[in-house]
Amino acid sequence: MHILMRKILVLFFLLIIYNHAFTQVKLPKLISDGVILQRDAKVKIWGWASANENVSVNFLGSSYKTKASAKGDWSIELPKMKAGGPYDMEIKASNTITIKNIMVGDVWICSGQSNMELSMERASPLYQKEIEQSENPNIRQFIVPKRYNFNVAEKDLPGGSWVSASPKTIMGFSAVAYFFAKNLYDTYKVPIGLINSALGGSPVEAWISEEALKQFPEHFNELQKFKDSTLIKQIESADNSRSQNWYKLSGQKDEGYQNTAENWRSPGLNTSDWNNIEVPGYWTGTPLQNKNGVVWYRKKVNIPASMAGKPARLLLGRIVDADSVFVNNQFVGTTSYQYPPRRYNIPAGLLNEGENTIVVRVISNAGTGGFVPDKPYEIIAGDEKIDLKGDWLYKVGATMDPLGSQTFVRWKPGGLYNAMIHPLLNFGIKGAIWYQGESNASRASEYRNLFGTMITDWRKHWNQGDFPFIFVQLPNYMEVKEQPGESDWAKLREAQLKTLSLPNTGMAVAIDLGEWNDIHPLRKAEVGQRLSLEARRIAYGEKNLVSRSPIFKSIKIEGKKAILTFENTGSGLIAKDNKPLKGFSITGADGKFVWAEATIQNNRVIVSSPRVKNPVAVRYAWADNPEGANLYNQEGLPASPFRTDDGESK
Repeated sequence: MHILMRKILVLFFLLIIYNHAFTQVKLPKLISDGVILQRDAKVKIWGWASANENVSVNFLGSSYKTKASAKGDWSIELPKMKAGGPYDMEIKASNTITIKNIMVGDVWICSGQSNMELSMERASPLYQKEIEQSENPNIRQFIVPKRYNFNVAEKDLPGGSWVSASPKTIMGFSAVAYFFAKNLYDTYKVPIGLINSALGGSPVEAWISEEALKQFPEHFNELQKFKDSTLIKQIESADNSRSQNWYKLSGQKDEGYQNTAENWRSPGLNTSDWNNIEVPGYWTGTPLQNKNGVVWYRKKVNIPASMAGKPARLLLGRIVDADSVFVNNQFVGTTSYQYPPRRYNIPAGLLNEGENTIVVRVISNAGTGGFVPDKPYEIIAGDEKIDLKGDWLYKVGATMDPLGSQTFVRWKPGGLYNAMIHPLLNFGIKGAIWYQGESNASRASEYRNLFGTMITDWRKHWNQGDFPFIFVQLPNYMEVKEQPGESDWAKLREAQLKTLSLPNTGMAVAIDLGEWNDIHPLRKAEVGQRLSLEARRIAYGEKNLVSRSPIFKSIKIEGKKAILTFENTGSGLIAKDNKPLKGFSITGADGKFVWAEATIQNNRVIVSSPRVKNPVAVRYAWADNPEGANLYNQEGLPASPFRTDDGESK
């Protein structure tokens, strides 16, 4: 009997403990220490508690009371507040939570794919001074965990915290978002909160709700397919198994590792049977063309006494696809995929005066391998540099069939909206900035509808009206073409341009900020600055500010000439650097575009070519990489690419 009573008492106390834990009031991850709340707007504070539990929120000398619903949901609405802080907030129910260091200012959603993700650390070679001077408790970032969910629109995030900008933290900030925030803060001296919700490689359909995807049956049906968790596990298991087996076999076959006593990274290796190859350079046009597997590179480098023994940086540009790097037989770093810049640290004491050996084991798993041109290849120690470009030795370690492509489940329709946008919808915001489109470039005709749908979808679910939505038009990328032609990236830019028909949208033109050999260009300060100009016009009401790039308005044919007019010319159109206008092409009825002569007259552009007697249409900067296109307004904003033969250029 006594044993039974003890068990009952234990169960009773366990039940009390369980109920107490269950009734603990909880807050979403966004409402945490360091949060920035939206000024001049009604702000919702929300969370969860036990059913019908009384909850009070004490903030700025006022107390707000509410009761949780039968499901445990609760919320209160704060009145409009002026910018300021720091403040504390107390939330009380059966327990008490204190949120510290709250600021009131402007909050911006920062979303898209890898160019919005791209961190200050990645862009750091261009911005050392800015990093050193980044201390600012009024600029804060919250990084949304990178997740997907096809079945449920999630209520909260699994983690995340607000972080203030400083030299210690800035490397983790989105570079575009940071420069955007810094420009706004420098202008208005108002705290700026950045909610960084971006995922590299993501197509726009991944950011759209299931409800809105119904108008796109192909994407809606794919979302339904990926609600099957068993299917996802099967796909991921097959992908992982195939990849692991490929890399395991490549390692087993790699002749560079066969001789354990003297593998191919050894400084004293006999290289008489190795061949010469130029670095940098892709394998196309070399004996390595169409080869996948493992290729070893070696180079002897003479180090002067002034650099010997010092810690150094080894810059190896970018390598397709993966690499492991050794200096004097010591491992100094590895990168597993092609996009990140190779920046490796050489520890003190490793570099010797005189001859040193650098070895790079390169893995190409599909397509064309090699060292990407027009990137830095050098050793840096203090103020001294040694150029590594030129002749290297190479030898094939293993030849492999191409590795099959991976299914990127996280990019499938609707998944990112459910996990990375829906949990944010109760949070008051000033607006959104967006940098995406690369992953939809092959489907430009669809993109305009998808992109416009996403903006409308977000606005509907945020329930804050047509909040400002400002996006980056794709920059210049890929090799320059000698002759006018078609371009997927130009079509995608056109789709972005057309999205300006939605209210309170703005666009930062970036065709002069890209890199031909890198889908992740580093010049993010100018991107952030151009986004902030549009924010100042749309969100902050600076009506007289020239924030927009020139946009084609109309074409008139007079004899052999096409006369173009533009909107957003600011103080007037100019040819940048006083060079002849470039980037214009013209065609007659045959539809064959040729390069054209173009001049600015009375704020109009006159386009012609002796090869086209009866012009019909004109294009400008219509290329993947419209290098040299130089039509700007006097305020320094480049004109948006366009074509007049589309019929819907606005």
